[in-house]
Amino acid sequence: MPLGLKRYQHEGDDHFMTFSCYRREPYFTTTASKDIFLDSLELTRKRYNFEVLGYVVMPEHVHLLLSEPLDHEVPLSKALQSLKLSVSKRLTPKPFWQTRYYSLLRPSPTTSESKS
Repeated sequence: MPLGLKRYQHEGDDHFMTFSCYRREPYFTTTASKDIFLDSLELTRKRYNFEVLGYVVMPEHVHLLLSEPLDHEVPLSKALQSLKLSVSKRLTPKPFWQTRYYSLLRPSPTTSESKS
């Protein structure tokens, strides 16, 4: 993880995630490529038991609003790794993804302190 980047996981909060295709190439321009991403997202959601609260698939990047996995032993980063791997195995461009992702917390109503 890059110096100074802190990931807050196992906090019970929702996460707004953004990750990009490699060099921001527009790999999601066809209905078929978007459907493969959405199918992989659904399979990953079921496997890791998290909620998808919202998503946007743009031609060169993806935005997701996700809960943390209900199994608190598994970090959200593991579910995202699985999602990205699933998509990259099913679509042709290699490499497919940028290596990092960006995450912002969306605190739950019961969270009393702010995290940044």
